[in-house]
Amino acid sequence: MTASDRFQASYLIETPLDPALVAEVMAGEQSCGTFTRVEGETDDLRARARATVTEIVELPPADQPSLPNAWLRRKRVHGPYRRARVTIAFPVVNVGANLPTLASVVAGNLYDLGEVTGLRLEQITLPATYRGRFDKPKHGIAGTRRLTGVSKGALVGSIIKPNVGLDAEETAALVARLCAAGVDFIKDDEISADPDHAPLARRIPAVLTAIKRHQDATGKHVMMAFNITDETDAMRRHADLIVQHGGSCAMVSLNWCGFSAVTTLRRSTDLALHGHRNGFGAISRHPLLGIGFQAYQALWRLAGVDHMHVHGLQGKFAQENDEVVGSARDCVRPLAEGCDDRVLPAFSSGQSAATVQATFDAIGHADLLFMAGGGIMAHPGGPAAGVTSIRQAWDAVTSGIALDHASREHPELRQALATFGQSA
Repeated sequence: MTASDRFQASYLIETPLDPALVAEVMAGEQSCGTFTRVEGETDDLRARARATVTEIVELPPADQPSLPNAWLRRKRVHGPYRRARVTIAFPVVNVGANLPTLASVVAGNLYDLGEVTGLRLEQITLPATYRGRFDKPKHGIAGTRRLTGVSKGALVGSIIKPNVGLDAEETAALVARLCAAGVDFIKDDEISADPDHAPLARRIPAVLTAIKRHQDATGKHVMMAFNITDETDAMRRHADLIVQHGGSCAMVSLNWCGFSAVTTLRRSTDLALHGHRNGFGAISRHPLLGIGFQAYQALWRLAGVDHMHVHGLQGKFAQENDEVVGSARDCVRPLAEGCDDRVLPAFSSGQSAATVQATFDAIGHADLLFMAGGGIMAHPGGPAAGVTSIRQAWDAVTSGIALDHASREHPELRQALATFGQSA
């Protein structure tokens, strides 16, 4: 079996047992085996269907287990708790082009194995031929730039605030104000989808009328990501409504819709799909449990999303800056050789002109969506000055000019640094 016939998954594991033994258990559990060899599990079958361990790198052990484990307790097995990075290769033929099954193979029951006191899926590596069997972003970075008319530099966006409570007409008025301020992108909050006070059936036409009016006056199409998170048929209906009224983007709360629904949505619409990761912390914050962002975004890119949230540097959430940086880099790294399937990393969470320097220094490029709520709406000069300050900051850093130096010539940037810089 060649490399193109297998995909790989890498894990961080913790166990009081021999990591090599545990890795073999993992490989068997997620392919043709179980805790013991069974009737029908011939050598020929194992040769074509069994996963294989390709690498084990042992790390320093821990004195205490990261997670409780009744199986080990019953067997009176104690520490030290050995840690290792394990890579397993799985036969492509076991899965086919089936995203929910792929996810269950690389994760699934592994989290419940009695042999481990910690397990985290960290990376998925796919051969190009296998990656080609799944959906790709219909727009990604290049397509989003075409739709918004932003050929270079960071795309500047904002979020509807208040999060909920505005009716359709009030939302449209706020969108018109943000369009006039000069944003490239606006999105609903993840908790505002189809509420009684602003149902999508009213909000979509009202908001897109405001966007069309702005486009007619300026030639600028502002991309609006309507949160259509719902059951699959409702999402498809709402996506059709967005298209009917001239919109270009829909937002989906990925974790709560699931791979099947998002894949179906992708195949039924040409809209850009803005993937919101809310809930990701529940499966990622513990260092020895869940899924790391590289593996997470790889799976969702196979569903065909165009944008992925990565949070923001120096933001209001719990992630370390290094994790945000790594997530953004994952988004712009092709999943397989020769495949242009990059997605637009979406920065948000406490962002303003004051966080631009740190973002650019860490990322090194401007192929990203930089969203600010308070950083735009709370700027002392008003929303237009907030947007201008962010653009001034990005122009400066991409030209190699320090923000404090650029702020001497740009009052909007100077005000933003004075107002928001204390949290930077």
